Amino acid sequence: MDVTLLGTGAPQGLPRPGCPCAACATAVGDEARAATALLVDGALMIDLTPGPAFAAARAGRSLAGVRQVLLSHPHDGPAMEVPAGLPQPGRVADGRELALLDGHRVRATAVDIPGTGYEISGADGERLLYLPPGAAPAGLGNGNSRAAGGGAEGTGGAGPYDLVLLDVLARPDALARLRASGAVDAATDVVAVHLDHGVPPGPELHRRLAAVGARAVADGSTLLVGEFHAVPDLPRRTLVLGGARSGKSVEAERRLAAFPDVVYVATGGTRDGDQDWAQRVSLHRERRPSSWRTVETCDLVPLLEAAGPGRAAAGPGTDAAGPGAGGGPGAGGGPGAGSRTGRPAGVSPLLIDCLALWLTHVMDEVGAWDDATWEAGGRQALRERTDALVAAVRETHRPVVAVSNEVGSGVVPATSAGRRFRDELGRLNAAFAAECEQVLLVVAGQALALRG
Repeated sequence: MDVTLLGTGAPQGLPRPGCPCAACATAVGDEARAATALLVDGALMIDLTPGPAFAAARAGRSLAGVRQVLLSHPHDGPAMEVPAGLPQPGRVADGRELALLDGHRVRATAVDIPGTGYEISGADGERLLYLPPGAAPAGLGNGNSRAAGGGAEGTGGAGPYDLVLLDVLARPDALARLRASGAVDAATDVVAVHLDHGVPPGPELHRRLAAVGARAVADGSTLLVGEFHAVPDLPRRTLVLGGARSGKSVEAERRLAAFPDVVYVATGGTRDGDQDWAQRVSLHRERRPSSWRTVETCDLVPLLEAAGPGRAAAGPGTDAAGPGAGGGPGAGGGPGAGSRTGRPAGVSPLLIDCLALWLTHVMDEVGAWDDATWEAGGRQALRERTDALVAAVRETHRPVVAVSNEVGSGVVPATSAGRRFRDELGRLNAAFAAECEQVLLVVAGQALALRG
């Protein structure tokens, strides 16, 4: 079964007509995209794109053999033409199945917005799932395997798809739900469609998609369903560095938004009477997916050691990998995993935010701020704690994304304690980075790859 993408853009296309934004200004060549539409084996068309006959001809295809045209969503883009000779477009009620004369079977699947997803099976058993713009499958929970029920009932219940086409950038949680249910695994080809101007086209678009195990292709591309397509290996350990308000936390969260069962480790705790801190914590909480579990702790080593060989997946003071986080059938996967479910049993990805606050806490505990205590044993105590953390990162079996401040490029602190913190954080960042497959520096919201 082959699928030709006559368009891969949002309903209004990319660039959007009359839009002056930078993303639209740079959407040229292969990065210019018409509204998403699929041509399956030359016989089935899903959704319409402007000038479909011309789009098909550019891709070396013909619409002469199309026997069915299905729509997945209410159309709010440019007016669409139905070429002469094509059947009138229609939609299939959720849960209903069509058997086409050429051997394709089309099953309508429910989504969480107005519209319909389509599961298409070929004569040889290949399966693909197509979701409309801005949609996630209904009935699969919220991206947490505890809610997903451990199966793919909401999408047919026949195991992982060979190909999934969905709005990855607008709805990364949809991909998390599919992974949690077992409908997407490490072998599934995930292709982003309905691409809009929210992300700059070109290298940044492809970088963001690769970070969640997806890819984008140009309009007119033909995909062979079930054909192996190598995607970049997802790093198991990533360190995201940046200055204050640089966007480092947003970048870290973005890298795990398409994976289920994420455990967010907040090292900052609470600060009584500090309204500014409370507001910052609230903004972070509002931005995170509701399916993520939060652990407020600076005891990072047990979390990193959890789910290693012979260990239980448990964290301090929380059910961080508690009920439902285990790797039964349908457990989701994090970066760097390669099993059918995408990760070893019981392993939930960790997002640690941030190492600078962890270091502050540890320096408090060992008395590192006082010069006399520092020289009398505080220095050695701190090195032992940081060495233990770095060793745990080296040995961990969990996918990890950690955030830390880059403070070495600013003004030299006026106090010895301030200089000590700056120096020790620099040492910690360097040691932690040495154990990571990928290291990023975020400046003005732009992620620069230092490694990986």
